[in-house]
Amino acid sequence: MKTFLHRLIALLRASPVRLALGLVAVFALISIASLTASYTASRKSLDATMRSDLQQDVAGFRAAPSATALAALVAAEARVSDPARIVLSYVSPRGRHYGNGVLAQDQDGYFLTTLDGEGTRIGGEYLALTTRLYGGQLSIARSRAEIDQLWTVFRNIVLLSLLPTLVIALGAGLVMARRSARQVNALGRTLDQLTSGDLAARVQPTAQWSDDFRRIGTRIDRMAAAQETSVDALRQVSSDVAHDLKTPIQRISVHLDDLSGLPLPDDAAALVDLAQAEVAGVVSVFHALLQIAQIEAGTPKSRFAPVDLTALVATFAELYDPAATEDGRDLILDVTAPQAMVLGDRDLLGQILANLIENALRHTPAGTPITIGLHRQGGDVILTVADKGPGIPQDERSRVLQRLYRLDRSRATPGSGLGLSLVEVIADLHDATLTLTDHAPGLMVSVRMAALKQ
Repeated sequence: MKTFLHRLIALLRASPVRLALGLVAVFALISIASLTASYTASRKSLDATMRSDLQQDVAGFRAAPSATALAALVAAEARVSDPARIVLSYVSPRGRHYGNGVLAQDQDGYFLTTLDGEGTRIGGEYLALTTRLYGGQLSIARSRAEIDQLWTVFRNIVLLSLLPTLVIALGAGLVMARRSARQVNALGRTLDQLTSGDLAARVQPTAQWSDDFRRIGTRIDRMAAAQETSVDALRQVSSDVAHDLKTPIQRISVHLDDLSGLPLPDDAAALVDLAQAEVAGVVSVFHALLQIAQIEAGTPKSRFAPVDLTALVATFAELYDPAATEDGRDLILDVTAPQAMVLGDRDLLGQILANLIENALRHTPAGTPITIGLHRQGGDVILTVADKGPGIPQDERSRVLQRLYRLDRSRATPGSGLGLSLVEVIADLHDATLTLTDHAPGLMVSVRMAALKQ
């Protein structure tokens, strides 16, 4: 029931549905306004016609030459007239009543009664006209039942015509709006997939789509195809360049190794050492670029298997503890999950830990404590590496995830600007969420991923 209500609420909030409801509401308001105006005009017209008929009736009775003739005329007309439709009454100068009813009065006002000797009150509303004629009083009253029935007629029009029309229009509008809402949702899902990096996502509109949404969907597909082609070409170029230059650079490294084995002056030997260090850095960059290209292709997913992050964190903490101790740092373990099993590639998850720990060691002053945390939260596992160093300004946190981007203060330290980029690519491969937050002071990097159900 709740799911149905949620779907109904979501459907009613959709723009096409609200547009359909708005159009039906406008149609209903216009129809009701038109019927109300027609009813008011018809009622006024009938009222005016009735008043005119009363005046004509009085004029006809005025043609009688005397009171006696008028009394006889009223009596004759009363015998063939239905009191429920018209009431005729003439009180002669001598006080005698003629007709099929009489106009009486009580403390509440005037009313009509019959002349059957019992004085039965005549029900309903009447429009009456009274005048003095030949020393007597002539009263003619016409029933307003016809005017009252007009409301019933218009009510029936609303119930039998307008309401079914509105229900049908609303149903048809909701059907069309739901169809449009599905098309809008398809466009939104595709855009979300493209935004999240799935450049293979397509709308693929069908012939049943409305023309405007089909044109939009087709253009989105063209844009996505062009973007995918461009990104693939760029990745291929990066991979080709890395492949093509890797071998020559390794040859240079071999030649430098051979050169360092020869007897050289001290200054020449120092230059060879510097050159070897630079070449090692270049090889590291190319290796990282190739690794990123391989991960983005999705090929490592074939090696996914259950991995115990608790054991992995303990292994890397033990591995990097000597390097931290050498700089006077404390490498602190904050593990509250006795066993945290996830589905992934053990080597790549280890690469995340290695890159984050090395970043903390490289970009914080000596003596800065580094904390490696592992916690469970609901059905997720959260891996964190936090330090008490200078941290990263908030407006720079999204940029440091870009390839080869480095902070100004970090340009003098070793590194290629690919460490966090590689971490983000590996996290995306594992459907994990990477966040950089302030550790007050310092930086905390969190990787949140789904835990395996045990």
